[in-house]
Amino acid sequence: MDDGSKAPPTLHDVAREAGVSIATASRALNGSSRNVRSENARRVRAAAAKLDYEPHLSAQAIAKGSTRTVALVIRDVADPYFSSIAAGVTRAAEEARLIVTMAVADGSPERELEIVRTLRGQRPRVIIVAGSRVAGSGTRDALLEELEEYRTAGGRVVLISQRDLPFGTVTIDNHGGARDLARALLDAGYRRFAVFHAPDEIRTSRERHDGFRTGLREWALTASGLDPSAAPWPEAGAFRLDGSDLVGGVAEPLAIETAFTRAGGYDAARRLVERGFEDVEAVFAVNDVMAIGAMVAFRDAGVIPGVDIGVAGFDDIGSALDVVPALTSVAVPLQEAGLTAMRLALSDDESAPDVPLPTRVVLRESTPPRHGKGRAGRPRDRA
Repeated sequence: MDDGSKAPPTLHDVAREAGVSIATASRALNGSSRNVRSENARRVRAAAAKLDYEPHLSAQAIAKGSTRTVALVIRDVADPYFSSIAAGVTRAAEEARLIVTMAVADGSPERELEIVRTLRGQRPRVIIVAGSRVAGSGTRDALLEELEEYRTAGGRVVLISQRDLPFGTVTIDNHGGARDLARALLDAGYRRFAVFHAPDEIRTSRERHDGFRTGLREWALTASGLDPSAAPWPEAGAFRLDGSDLVGGVAEPLAIETAFTRAGGYDAARRLVERGFEDVEAVFAVNDVMAIGAMVAFRDAGVIPGVDIGVAGFDDIGSALDVVPALTSVAVPLQEAGLTAMRLALSDDESAPDVPLPTRVVLRESTPPRHGKGRAGRPRDRA
């Protein structure tokens, strides 16, 4: 039953009334006038007065510096990727005499939104959200509004992921790193691949999958004497130029969708073995924990990684060196990502910049050179 009560106005309502973006409304109300045209600032203030809008009182304490905490929101506490990021955040926070608290979204955009709403009431000085953005989740606008309200009250927001929201973002070159990995594996003699990837709505997985395929295509076209920047690329699903010959001898990779976890990698490898992997020389799993899970599954099936099949991952977590054989990967400066995010949050830069971090390919024993050999590293016609 409608009791006649009316919900209090939100920053989204103010922005809509003023005819500006939420980000512009936030900057106008938190005093960052250097980034807002004076006309827009006047419209925002007028809209806020008309709607009787006020930031949450509990959040106003953030601007007064009453808390000395940093809230880090991560996807998965068991994934070394995030523990490395947390180490970097903690190190920078300690330098600023701040305390880090951590919340786990468990890969759920809905849980991530719920956490941010709760954190606003706890008044941290900084909120850092780390983890792949998820396309089509339906929570983006609500999350944006929550974070804008928090920033309007004086808090600082930084993301470690894709550039998806109007806040400072530490980005990782997922596409370029995977493209470079594909080229390195091709240079090592591999031509037939499988890719273990997560659902496409997980943007980190999609970027890495797309980057790997791009690297294969560019290398194949170049090997065929074609200019990759000028030649028309084959349609998705095939590298064939004329319907019969594979470009540069490279086949379209087999794609196996699975969970973005160690268990997902195990399951994908099990399915590949059951299918038969005679047409696959190496597997690229879009993160290291998936690759390590795949290596366990191969061994359980009597398939030896680095001998019967090559395996590569992405992130270069510490465990990549601990497994046998050591895992080929794309190194990401994960602790540096955490350090950079924290320092960006504490800086005076209000322009919400992107800070890109480079990647580099590290070839190890899981993908030995196979020139003149059969399976990965196994000499041809071996008895």
